[in-house]
Amino acid sequence: MEHLGDTATAAAPPPVWRAPLLWRFVLRLSTVLVPLVCRLRVTTSGQFDELVRRTSKRGPLVLAGNHIANFDPIATTAACARLGIAPRMMATGGLFRAPIVGAFMRAAGHIPVDRGRETVLNAVPDATAALAASSVVFIYPEGRIGLHPALWPERPRTGIARFAMTTGAPVVPVAIWGSHEVIAYHGWPVMIRMLISALWRRPVVRVHFGDPVDLSDLRAGVVGHAQRASERIMDAITAELARLRADEPGLPRFRDHTRPVTLARARDRKA
Repeated sequence: MEHLGDTATAAAPPPVWRAPLLWRFVLRLSTVLVPLVCRLRVTTSGQFDELVRRTSKRGPLVLAGNHIANFDPIATTAACARLGIAPRMMATGGLFRAPIVGAFMRAAGHIPVDRGRETVLNAVPDATAALAASSVVFIYPEGRIGLHPALWPERPRTGIARFAMTTGAPVVPVAIWGSHEVIAYHGWPVMIRMLISALWRRPVVRVHFGDPVDLSDLRAGVVGHAQRASERIMDAITAELARLRADEPGLPRFRDHTRPVTLARARDRKA
């Protein structure tokens, strides 16, 4: 016989996730260190401000950003810290397997995406569980640092759309520009030299949190809807990015010669 108490326990929502002390310390530290190498400019839309106020800076909420440089996660960490948000980052599984960084990523509550391994299948359920625990999840829908010659967003993967539609969590486009001027794409000597030079160049890095993307007409499990949702999210990110780089609509003025370029995953830019 099934007891009422057992049913209530099974149906109880998971406890609300609270950022570990280590992650909260790093968030605070980022607001001190990041301004040393760049001038960080963080802006938000009115709808985003209302959404954050209504949820008391908790989730469920998905932040979806463009990915143009190695410095992106560092800059967005500082941007989120300024807004009082503690996101759980979806990051490549290789970071979680690194000796020191991996231990930090796991302790901070971030979510691995093991592309090329069977465990990649855990990424969407893990993100879904994180959202069920009222977390803010940050993801790069492109799945890698983009290699478009002009640094425009590339074709997205559909994972973000699948867990966003399953949970009904709002998806906010986050655009970043200028981060490619802080750390080079490849080669430790070049990366370190470029970071040191940023100490006196202090390039402007802009991060903008836009209006939530309307996915209300799309449903999880319906053929084609995950792709349509992914493209809609990427269109929103591209539109916000276009505003940030209005004076650089073509090739960026700053060129990182360590970055390979390809149009293999280029997409039509509707912004």
